[in-house]
Amino acid sequence: MANARCPASCGELIQGWIAGGEKLISCPIDWYSEVDIGEGSPADDERPLSRRMLQQVVDYLGYRTDDLPPLRIDCRSTIPIAKGLASSTADIAATAVAVARYLQHTLNELELAELCLRLEPTDSTVFSSLTLFDHHQGSCHIGHDWLPDLNILILESPQTLTTAAFHQQVGQRHLQQQADQLSRAWQLFQEACRHQSRRQLGEATTLSAIASNLLLPKPAFAALLRFIEQHNLYGINVAHSGTVVGLLLDPQRDDAENVLAELASSDILHNYPHQHLHRMVAGGVR
Repeated sequence: MANARCPASCGELIQGWIAGGEKLISCPIDWYSEVDIGEGSPADDERPLSRRMLQQVVDYLGYRTDDLPPLRIDCRSTIPIAKGLASSTADIAATAVAVARYLQHTLNELELAELCLRLEPTDSTVFSSLTLFDHHQGSCHIGHDWLPDLNILILESPQTLTTAAFHQQVGQRHLQQQADQLSRAWQLFQEACRHQSRRQLGEATTLSAIASNLLLPKPAFAALLRFIEQHNLYGINVAHSGTVVGLLLDPQRDDAENVLAELASSDILHNYPHQHLHRMVAGGVR
């Protein structure tokens, strides 16, 4: 048997029309999809994309299915689906690496990204560093070494939205209209990494979130922006093609329970009945 796990993402740090095309930087968190690969019959709840990934890896590594025993995929994940938490990327990326390990091979990050992109748009959680990534074509991947020390308070609404449904609603022309704001967000992100500044990172993510909200409004967004300013939090980030919102907290300064209590007293949580506290982590499949 072989095992692998891949982190979820609290939406994106930034996403939009950057340097001539749509790109994103995921926000990997300590919430994982874990996959076991071993001999056996398929599980009743097996996800079709995971099976397709298994076959892709078998073919990519030059094996014939007839030469292998029947393989079973066991996926353990509590990551909510269709909320913008990169649950699908986590499932298929972990599956790919687990299959490769079962066959006693390794996949580098670019190989893994390419295999995932063959199936669907892919989050940059497949990279160990925070990476600007062309999540449709894979033509751009610019990594950054800095890993900010941040807690992310995730606000989950009851609404769901798949990436495919988002792109049916929001076309390229709409994304291009936000290009100037996203160019500024990308510049701020790079400055944040150079200076290792969580404050500048929050400025970048908030700017990208504001641009995104013009295309995909989040409940109580204006109230959340006021809350960030009033409580001197680093910033806000969102799922640009999903429904979750994240608040960027300083683990040493910001008490998450107090933040939640303040949110509840402002009635913001009426729109986000589920909350999750997670830490930002390095991306990449373990």
